[in-house]
Amino acid sequence: MIIVLGLLALTVVTGLYWYLWRRLVRDTTTGPGRARRSGTAVFVVGPILMFAALFAEVGHAPFPLQRTLAWPGFLWMALSLYLLLAVVAGEVVRPLLRHALERPARGAGNCATSHDDEQPSPPTEAPLKQLTRTETKTETPTPPPPSRRLFVSRVVGGAAATAATATVGLGTYGVLRGPRVKRVTVPLAKLPRAAHGYRIAVVSDIHLGPILGKGFAQQVVDTINATRPDLIAVVGDLVDGSVKNLGPAAAPLAQLSARHGAYFVTGNHEYFSGAAQWVEEVRRLGLHPLENARAELAHFDLAGVNDLAGESTGQGPDFDRALADRDPARACVLLAHQPVQIHEAVRHHVDLQLSGHTHGGQLWPGNLIAAAANPTVAGLDRYGDTQLYVSRGAGAWGPPTRVWAPSDITVIELASKQA
Repeated sequence: MIIVLGLLALTVVTGLYWYLWRRLVRDTTTGPGRARRSGTAVFVVGPILMFAALFAEVGHAPFPLQRTLAWPGFLWMALSLYLLLAVVAGEVVRPLLRHALERPARGAGNCATSHDDEQPSPPTEAPLKQLTRTETKTETPTPPPPSRRLFVSRVVGGAAATAATATVGLGTYGVLRGPRVKRVTVPLAKLPRAAHGYRIAVVSDIHLGPILGKGFAQQVVDTINATRPDLIAVVGDLVDGSVKNLGPAAAPLAQLSARHGAYFVTGNHEYFSGAAQWVEEVRRLGLHPLENARAELAHFDLAGVNDLAGESTGQGPDFDRALADRDPARACVLLAHQPVQIHEAVRHHVDLQLSGHTHGGQLWPGNLIAAAANPTVAGLDRYGDTQLYVSRGAGAWGPPTRVWAPSDITVIELASKQA
């Protein structure tokens, strides 16, 4: 069954790339030549690099090889998506442009016909033969103008390539520039007056890996520290790789500073990267891992559960262990990587769940896919008496690119209804 699905997926991908090649290369060139060969090479090498980057990361290839393949391979992945969307949109424009070009041509043809009707009779045969001989001697051959179809293909294809490249370029700049700070006020009925204005800096989905490294981690740490939070919550998907390869990249996390410390829960990508080793590493860096555990702070309970991906190794979420026997009169804030864990949070009377995982869709229209798999894609929502806040995340997985899903670090300001 897996082989059949793999072959089906390969067939679909091959068909889509053939469609892109046809519209952007074959239809915009006049025949075999340097331009067509160069374009064809791009649409052969690009997908090869993309799949090589994916397999290198999933297969835990040597880290230098992952870094070499990641930039071109994953950027091509993003560019392919927006080339496809732009070319499909161009199918609507193409007939309209052809029709617009045909109208003046038909008008010019009609004018020429009426003008020719008014011309005097042709010259006699002898002068005509002399004129023909003269033109034959002096006329130099010129290449025929491109056909209307070729012209339209070049205009539409050029516009599609420009739009896709600009979209990916701006989206990549947005990620590398670093996340921006969002501020959200969340009222909690059980929060005492003394905790009114308590600030939790929430960061998720940093995704340190072959592309985003130590410099990016330093950006994130500096941005968090500049908000001067009371508490820091790192809500999973910190890394895409082993402690051996990415330990140096994560080192700036030791600089995180908050009055009541920094806490960490696992995301699904930690379980692809050696979750147990990473839990120990973040503990060594000064963070407090909450593995199905609870910390009773001065004014509320802070709990954390493992990610659902841990179930495959017997390390999945255990809400009873994290939340049993707590004082129900105290407010409870839960760190859980995936928004779908909200249903268990509601059942356990959690007041606020902080999550990530979705990236806000990361690459539009990925938000539509994320919405189908998650109860909330981004922002603050309510489920019964439990509120859920989902961060878009600080980094990016795969392409270091975001489109209509800007990265963020969120400062949650808790508000007491008794204040």
